[in-house]
Amino acid sequence: MKKSSKYVNKIRSTNVYDVALKSPITKAVGLSLQYGNNILLKREDMQPVFSFKLRGAYNKLSKLHKKGITKPVFAASAGNHAQGVAFASLKLGLKATIVMPVTTPSIKIDSVKRLGAKVILQGDNFDEAFKFGKDLAKKKKATFIHPYDDPDVIAGQGTIGMEILDALDSNIDSIFVPVGGGGLLAGVGAYVKSINPKIKIYGVEPEDAACLDAAVKANKRVSLKEVGLFADGVAVKQIGKTTYSLIEEWIDGVVTVSVDEICAAVQDTFQETRTIPEPAGALALAGLKKLTKKKGWKNRNLVAINSGANLNFDRLSHIVERVQLGENKEVLLSVKIPEEKGSFRKFCKSLGKRMISEFNYRADDKNEASIFVACRFNDGLKEKKALLSDLRKKGYPLEDLSDNEVAKLHVKHMVGGRAPVKVINKGELLFRVRFPEKPGALINFLDKLSDSWNITLFHYRNQGAAYGRVLVGFEAKPSQKSKLIKQLKELEYPFWDETDNPAYSAFLE
Repeated sequence: MKKSSKYVNKIRSTNVYDVALKSPITKAVGLSLQYGNNILLKREDMQPVFSFKLRGAYNKLSKLHKKGITKPVFAASAGNHAQGVAFASLKLGLKATIVMPVTTPSIKIDSVKRLGAKVILQGDNFDEAFKFGKDLAKKKKATFIHPYDDPDVIAGQGTIGMEILDALDSNIDSIFVPVGGGGLLAGVGAYVKSINPKIKIYGVEPEDAACLDAAVKANKRVSLKEVGLFADGVAVKQIGKTTYSLIEEWIDGVVTVSVDEICAAVQDTFQETRTIPEPAGALALAGLKKLTKKKGWKNRNLVAINSGANLNFDRLSHIVERVQLGENKEVLLSVKIPEEKGSFRKFCKSLGKRMISEFNYRADDKNEASIFVACRFNDGLKEKKALLSDLRKKGYPLEDLSDNEVAKLHVKHMVGGRAPVKVINKGELLFRVRFPEKPGALINFLDKLSDSWNITLFHYRNQGAAYGRVLVGFEAKPSQKSKLIKQLKELEYPFWDETDNPAYSAFLE
């Protein structure tokens, strides 16, 4: 603990509170009840730049300022460190140039510019931007502010650990910390472990950017060939040299989590705080949930650091789509059914009153058709296993696609295509129908039609609204339209005739 213990005084003597808040610690009431533990969120998303990075950046720059530095400073960042440097520079009257990857969310780029810093977009990821920024600073003979591998930056981030202990005394079992280059983990861990070594410290990383996990397993720093960019704030190929020298002294474990698990933690944070973290901001909570389930912990005091909330709004649609899979409350299935009248309704009855979140079907010229279906559950894996077992017993060939990235990202949006020859010959009518989002709505729809019509296309998605929107095709000639419409009216579901829709003509007819 020699290296870490030296940081205690450095952390206590920082002047980060010239600009940073002592962020609150919020109890996650719902999650605490669900998991049987006292789960707490350290709210760094409430800082002036909506992330913890302001602490380390200001601590470093203020010390340079006291030494009389007046030249512009340079930095490289995936976004949050950039905002911290820009904010601190503005406060201290310094000029800053920040190199950011071209993949950086626009919300972070715009924020840096508003704070008066110059932005250079360079490289596809943090590591490429970092190299360019460091080389540029050297060329300009300017000071480069490292985002994590600097003792003053580490000390600034370590004030979070000091605040957690000050607020909760030593009544803490474990603290979960998101990991990119390791500055936050190194600072928090150095302080906490020096004061109370009994508290467990866990680093949390995305599965596709787990540089600390790789280093711990190899017992040395290693460089990943590539990293995923979903959690852009922690997309780093190699853990820092200085940070790792501290972390390896006391780390109690590294938890890696999937994109789906991160998305679920974003939703959890929203439900607990009514704020939306960025993926890296929800990382620690995702790790806390995963390890708590794995270990079967009960009656413990667990803290997760919500590190930031600089989320591009357009990322929300992707996050929402992956939430239920991240909670193991949804299953994606490919199921084969006989290509004959009535088989579609029979299969839907086999699903019972389970909540259907997605349903894609297109008639086929073959003797059997493939249906893409998604069902949601309240009891996760238990109900999922029951559904799979039930369908197999009823003779339905199926494949679980819940962990298939191609299926989740692409195929679910591409199922369908043009009508097969037999449908073309017999004719097809297309309708858009609005279903009430309640159990049994689909079966009611199919029962009322009494198998008098062969369904040739069915597309349904539950997007959380009060009504489900359905696109359905029927094997029928134009002369039969009035009869079909009469039966649809009896359902009392709002519907619209889309047979002449140009999008249908172009891609589905």
